[in-house]
Amino acid sequence: MTTEPSPYHRRVAEQKRAAIIEAATRLFLDAGYAGTSLAKVAEAAGVSKATLFKQFPTKAALFDAIVTESWTVEDDGDDFRPPTGDLRAGLTAIGRRYVTLLTRPGMAALFRIVIAELPRFPELGKAHFERGKMPYFDSVRRYLDTENALGTAKLDDTELAATQFLGMIANYVFWPRMLLIDWSPDDASIAHVVDEAVLMMEARYGTANTTN
Repeated sequence: MTTEPSPYHRRVAEQKRAAIIEAATRLFLDAGYAGTSLAKVAEAAGVSKATLFKQFPTKAALFDAIVTESWTVEDDGDDFRPPTGDLRAGLTAIGRRYVTLLTRPGMAALFRIVIAELPRFPELGKAHFERGKMPYFDSVRRYLDTENALGTAKLDDTELAATQFLGMIANYVFWPRMLLIDWSPDDASIAHVVDEAVLMMEARYGTANTTN
């Protein structure tokens, strides 16, 4: 008979997992992917190698977990549902959530790891693309598909529209951070960028003001 772990043991396991991921991210950034071993991660996280191997049997599995968690907003996990039937409200919710993702601690570091190691470990880029960026992008595209079906937006290419919307936000909020280590626009400036991106999308694709 299988015994379910107690709440205490689940909490301890979650704490150890978080410590492992935090230590691994720091080591990957400092020493590179190749220069970081699972043994070093275990030591830095303060856990035994057996504990680490139980949760992450390979370095690739550990990196995949880092990517997946980096693209998940803790407050809503996978349950985020932007309001439908109102293009402005839905895109505003998506835009604000995207800002939360892009500005969370470690996101820029994760991109730097992938970019630095890409020539030697192209699988890191693939993991980041398939496990992080694309699932999020697809969620935005699906939202636009819904608005298109409801008639609140008229889009011939929802993939392009999703690229345009996310790009307007990331180009200000995130990408300068990759070159300017102290890039940190204030909340008001970021909110303004999101609002303007929403208005651009509404003007281009919205049907609320369309006359027959």
